[in-house]
Amino acid sequence: MSLSRKDFLKAAVCTIGLAPLAIMAASSARTAPDPRALQGASWAMAVDTTKCTGCNECAVACHKGHNVPNVGNSKQEVKWIWQENYEGAFPELSHNYVDEGMKKRPFMLLCNHCENPTCVKVCPTQATFRRPDGIVMMDYHRCIGCRYCMTGCPYGARSLNFNEPRDFLKEINPEFPTRVKGVVEKCNFCEERLAIGKKPLCVEACRYQALTFGDLADANSEIRKLLNDHPSQQRKLSFGTKPKVFYIV
Repeated sequence: MSLSRKDFLKAAVCTIGLAPLAIMAASSARTAPDPRALQGASWAMAVDTTKCTGCNECAVACHKGHNVPNVGNSKQEVKWIWQENYEGAFPELSHNYVDEGMKKRPFMLLCNHCENPTCVKVCPTQATFRRPDGIVMMDYHRCIGCRYCMTGCPYGARSLNFNEPRDFLKEINPEFPTRVKGVVEKCNFCEERLAIGKKPLCVEACRYQALTFGDLADANSEIRKLLNDHPSQQRKLSFGTKPKVFYIV
């Protein structure tokens, strides 16, 4: 059976019109949220420094799971979690009369996932952005390596890949993407694990239970109860970023 030009064009229009709908339906099926996903409106972390021993197992687990390269050069290091002493972590609060035990205590540092993140404001390509649940994310494909976010972050939580990161990875976790040279990266609160119902790697790796992760918006959450019962500090509050990592001292 032959089609007239009019019938052919009519069929083509119908097919073209339906194609985007089919693509959208397929895409929606692929991106549907996992029913196991942890739900939260304001994710945050509490670090109990009275329990932390400085074993660094949290950083090892985090870096291994997220393919963070160990370049062996302090000037070009890539880090998601690292340690500082009290003066380095809280320069605004440090003074000559701080308890000696406090001075020697290890402080685990990471991205603070601020409520008012300066890194997001200065990024020219929107490669860094804040999700509705409070997690400050990186879109590695949008990052142009300008390092404005690194300059804007008062916490030193961002690292640039000066080298090809794969060259410094002994093994690669296939479940998390590797980055490329010239891209900035940082802690993402393990958002890929939250999406399948798991807590952050650092929390699971800490055998001393020094790390608590949860939803600040939930008055019954473990982190809210912990912060209600113990005095805590936040880093560099004078910058007005409203950090979401709390330190119990």
